[in-house]
Amino acid sequence: MDQSSIPNHLAIIVDGNRRWARKRNMPAFMGHKHGFERMENVIEYAVNLGVSYISLFVFSTENFNRDDKEIDYLMDLFCKNFSKLGLKMKKENIKAVFSGRRDGLVPYVIDAMDYLSSETQDCTASTVNFCLNYGGKAEIVDACKEIAVEVNNKALLIEDINETIFTRYLYTDLPPIDLLIRTSGEVRISNFMLWQLAYSEMYFIDVLFPDFDENCFNEALSAYQCRSRRFGGDSHK
Repeated sequence: MDQSSIPNHLAIIVDGNRRWARKRNMPAFMGHKHGFERMENVIEYAVNLGVSYISLFVFSTENFNRDDKEIDYLMDLFCKNFSKLGLKMKKENIKAVFSGRRDGLVPYVIDAMDYLSSETQDCTASTVNFCLNYGGKAEIVDACKEIAVEVNNKALLIEDINETIFTRYLYTDLPPIDLLIRTSGEVRISNFMLWQLAYSEMYFIDVLFPDFDENCFNEALSAYQCRSRRFGGDSHK
């Protein structure tokens, strides 16, 4: 692996937890439990490789259409693990941020999110962006609404709006995504970080997320490093 060509911003669509559990005749919540444990390992491995930004799609706005018991378990899982991650991420100098709408989330989950963000706000080694109650279209719409308010209040001029300014109104002002990984074999982006994915490389792997180990990670990075990123230009120039 070429250590000089590690993606600056890595995004992962965390997918396949429930299927992982079903394959083992386990209840769905066991898949989510093992998935969260795997996610901690992935974060640690990516940071050690030198990835500066990691965005993780952990719960979409559409996931609220699932069974109430599963949603309740996921909210409890988020609350418990975000609270636990506070000291660990702070010790490892990893900053945590969140993308998504807070409306619809139960107060104890919001409290755990705020705790994790507060504990790690001064960390500088890497940034982990947890996308929870997140939708890419919703993010763009919400950014447009904020810009409209600023223009209406004469705090922003229409002629000053450009791509750089627009990015500042997204849920989190992060650099463009270099590499997107989706586990589970599904080949779609599912309304994830549509603005930030404009020129990203994409890697789809037929492995359920709880089984996404270091070997799988290395395969994804090797594939990324073999690609020529042209950003609409000519690779021969």
